[in-house]
Formats: sequence, structure tokens, C-alpha cells
Amino acid sequence: MRPRLKWATLSGSALGDSGEVDEADTNLTSKRKADMSRTKIIGALSVSLLAIALAAQEKSASKSKFVLSSPDAQLAAKVPEVYTANLFGCTGGNMSPPLQWAGAPAGTKSFVITLFDPDEHGDPSGWWHWIVYDLPANLDKLPKGAGAEHSSVLPAGTMQGRTDLGNDAYHGPCPDKGDPPHRYTFTVYALSVEKLDVPADSSGAMVVSTAKEHLLGKAVFIAHYGR
Repeated sequence: MRPRLKWATLSGSALGDSGEVDEADTNLTSKRKADMSRTKIIGALSVSLLAIALAAQEKSASKSKFVLSSPDAQLAAKVPEVYTANLFGCTGGNMSPPLQWAGAPAGTKSFVITLFDPDEHGDPSGWWHWIVYDLPANLDKLPKGAGAEHSSVLPAGTMQGRTDLGNDAYHGPCPDKGDPPHRYTFTVYALSVEKLDVPADSSGAMVVSTAKEHLLGKAVFIAHYGR
């Protein structure tokens, strides 16, 4: 009878150990589930934070977009006669149009503004109609007629470069009769220097080439004109 009692005692001990193992397995499974839940929560939070950061970045980029335009809405459709040339058979007013810009890059210290016709077939390199440089960084607009020779409207220290007509002032569009409308390209360049190191009476090509060495950003506005 004793061996049977002994066997029963051993069997009871073994069963007790098995219960403890089952309990340990249950605790381990619960811990793993809790860890997985925490991992999922942390992952979801990370994705949400990343989405918020990207949205803020996109919003900031949208706000800081560098744009050039004109308060004269007609200029976007066709160059009005008041801004066209009064030579070569054209009888316009030869006044520079009003321009405005916004969203200049951080660190901008000056601006350059140009008017260029890439469709002028009389010159394989196009035609420079207007070059203004050393415009101060606190400026965000130019009024109508600012491009007159010896302009009193431009801020002190601002320079006008030499156009392909040979003068240091704005001259308006006057394409050949029968040409498809030309693309008159106004560009504002934001620069990291206050003054460009170019000689007075510099050409448009020289001013723009030098400006590109200090370029932070640029914006373009295109007007069309044909006759």
C-alpha cells in the first residue's frame, strides 16, 4: 500500500508543478499582448505626429511661395498699349507696368527685376527690355512708370541696366507685325547680397549672370503681345 501512497504523493506534486507552469504561461501571454498593444499605440501616435508635421511643412511652404504679379489685370491677358513702345512703328505709352511680389525667401537682401523677350527673332539671344537691380529687400512693389530714364520713383541706390535698345530704362514691346504674340517675361530674383558687383550700365545678360551667383529664388510673370 505504501508504494501506491508514495506514487499518489508524487503525482500530486507533478500536477501542482503543471498548474504553476500554466499560470506562468498565462502571465507571459498577457504581458506579450500588453507589449503588443503599447507598440501599436506608439506606432499610431508616431504616424499621427508625422502626418501633422508634414501638413505643417506643406502649409508653411504654401505660405512662402515666391510669386510675381501685376495689379493691372489686363496685363495677364495682353500687354495694354500704354506699356508698349513708341518707336519702330509702335505708338504706345512706353511706361513700365506696375509690379508686385510676395513670399520672398528668408535671407533676401535685394532684388533684381528684368523684362526679357525670348521670341525676338532679330537677335538669337532674345531681347532685354528692362533691367533693374539693387532693389532693397523691404520693397515688394514697383508703381507704374518706375522704369523711366533717371527715374525718381525707384528707391535711392537702385540701378537700371542697359537694355538691348542701348538705354538704361524700360522700353516696351514692339514685335514685328504678323509675328505670333511674343512672351514678355518679367522675372524677379531674390538675392543674398545687398549690391551686385557689376559696373554701371551693365547689360541684362551680365546683371542676370552675376545675380545667379547669389540667387535665393525667383518668380516669373509672363505677358503676351502681338500686332
